[in-house]
Amino acid sequence: MDKSILMIEDDKGLGDMVAEYLSSFGFHVEVTPSGREGLSALEHKPFAALILDVMLPDIDGFELCRRVRVDSDIPILMLTARGEDTDRIVGLELGADDYLPKPFNPRELLARLKAILRRRVSAPRPSQDAAVLRFGRLEIDRDAHRVRLDGEPRSLTGYQFELLLALAENAGRVLSREQLMNRVKGEPLSAFDRSIDVHVSRIRAAIEDDPADPRRVLTVRGAGYVFSLSQDEDWKEP
Repeated sequence: MDKSILMIEDDKGLGDMVAEYLSSFGFHVEVTPSGREGLSALEHKPFAALILDVMLPDIDGFELCRRVRVDSDIPILMLTARGEDTDRIVGLELGADDYLPKPFNPRELLARLKAILRRRVSAPRPSQDAAVLRFGRLEIDRDAHRVRLDGEPRSLTGYQFELLLALAENAGRVLSREQLMNRVKGEPLSAFDRSIDVHVSRIRAAIEDDPADPRRVLTVRGAGYVFSLSQDEDWKEP
């Protein structure tokens, strides 16, 4: 397993402490003090995971998480000094894999880091040629245009099926409404067209255990939607 970790944290003392602690478990941690330097590091070098502070001097950690998720599925563990439920929920909606409030026990940080790395290694990454895409209890049959949850068929229109398929084929990547419309022929998207949101609501009603608290098709505020790689038993309340 690759053990190179990028930590974006402006508190030098905390960054040094985490780097030293994780190094004793075989991890190599590179610490950058700003969001811009962190983005540059991600562009020039592959990392196994990202530890991301919410409060940064230049780019808000939530915004940074959103930018990273546009073209990367790197596991992200977010840190915050506030520790509010709303912050945790926003971070997870933006694509973070886990969330840890400050101050924290280094052993808990290590445990959570190992957990998201294990989940990413074992997460379903369906072949583009597979007839049936499987994500835990959810199955999407390309050829039959059918969706099953726990083996039971779920009713979707043809258009909704194509939307769900586009999201599932790009699991872990945020797709904007425009990108989704480009992948699904038949309905042009105007500047004020929110019809895709209605379709997503109906998809959630069909495949989510609780459509009001979705675990499969997530909203990324200001960016679009993402099909989660961590579903069902893989998701646990932090």
